[in-house]
Amino acid sequence: MESANPARPARYIAHLDMDAFYASVELLRYPQLRGRPVVVGGRRRSAQEQADDGIFATLRGYTGRGVVTTSTYEARALGVFSAMGLMKAAKLAPDAVLLPADFDAYRKYSRMFKEAVRAIAPQVEDRGIDEIYIDLSEGVAASAAEGAPDPWARARALALDIQRAVREATGLSCSIGITPNKLLSKIASELNKPGGISVIRPDDVRGVVWPLAARKINGIGPKANAKLERLGVTTIGELARKDEAWLVEQFGRSHGAWMHRAARGEDDRPVVTWSEPKSISRETTFEDDLHPVRDRARLTTIFTELCRRVADDLQRKGYAGKTIGLKIRYENFQTVTRDLTIDSPTQDATAIRRAAGECLKRVPLDRRIRLLGVRVGALSPPGAVTEVHAVPLFD
Repeated sequence: MESANPARPARYIAHLDMDAFYASVELLRYPQLRGRPVVVGGRRRSAQEQADDGIFATLRGYTGRGVVTTSTYEARALGVFSAMGLMKAAKLAPDAVLLPADFDAYRKYSRMFKEAVRAIAPQVEDRGIDEIYIDLSEGVAASAAEGAPDPWARARALALDIQRAVREATGLSCSIGITPNKLLSKIASELNKPGGISVIRPDDVRGVVWPLAARKINGIGPKANAKLERLGVTTIGELARKDEAWLVEQFGRSHGAWMHRAARGEDDRPVVTWSEPKSISRETTFEDDLHPVRDRARLTTIFTELCRRVADDLQRKGYAGKTIGLKIRYENFQTVTRDLTIDSPTQDATAIRRAAGECLKRVPLDRRIRLLGVRVGALSPPGAVTEVHAVPLFD
């Protein structure tokens, strides 16, 4: 809370989280599925062909090791959540519709909603494809002369404007949490989903935040939460009442001290509106393990497409890179990576493909492959770009 530094000006920080983002984008494409349990994930080709024909696959009888990318709230009510295996989801919701993920569409709608937000509140920190932080402080101050004396009411009014702008631009809904800092706003945005606005003032932390489970704090993962439960700590309030020295003893100097502050709602991090990426990558996990020899043609096509997509991302974002990386995960989950640094920064798909192919020559190809990825690092603004001819892959 803000009492730790009373001289600092009040902040009004929002966290905007799109509601069931991937699934909601799919419902724009297939509005006839609204109100039904829908799961996004699994094979793209077969599910997409069925959907385009107006025949929707369901989870009933699903076999494979795909995972749920996201699900509608109707599917979540049946216990189906992201990162769950599709076979487990099929047992919980066999009649749920299964749709393939379309990340090109999701990125398009991501850009659209962020542009709509920046037109109202330009101080935006991009946190991923479906969530952002927004510093509303300047907007709250600027609107002080327009009426409402309560700054938190003005912050809520701005959030309503943002919600309307996002819906008009995309047809999608979002939930927004407004608090004095990023940590609390992340918690608040989950309190009234979907389509809600939650305001937590400094004086509300004890009554609203402390009764919540400790795992609701972003940064307390499953392992830390399990240890807290073993120690008899289940809520944020119980964590807040623990001495910092005790937390440091249990979780180490850095994490223990952070937990002590976080449970009290203390977070000084600014909204960072711009930062340099360290690398840009694309990877894909196969529905079925692919053999380097028998499935060479398919692997070559996938590898080439990954390189093209990375190049497209670099060009769209205005970067070029010198270090080309390859990532392979085998059927036994062993993961290997290889890097190659080229002479000049590139954002060209052919150059990336050639360098990644050179990396591939240094990787054992005697086992089936579960995951394939391509990364470009050592980024800089585009300069001289080397034209390189492609070479065959998986030879």
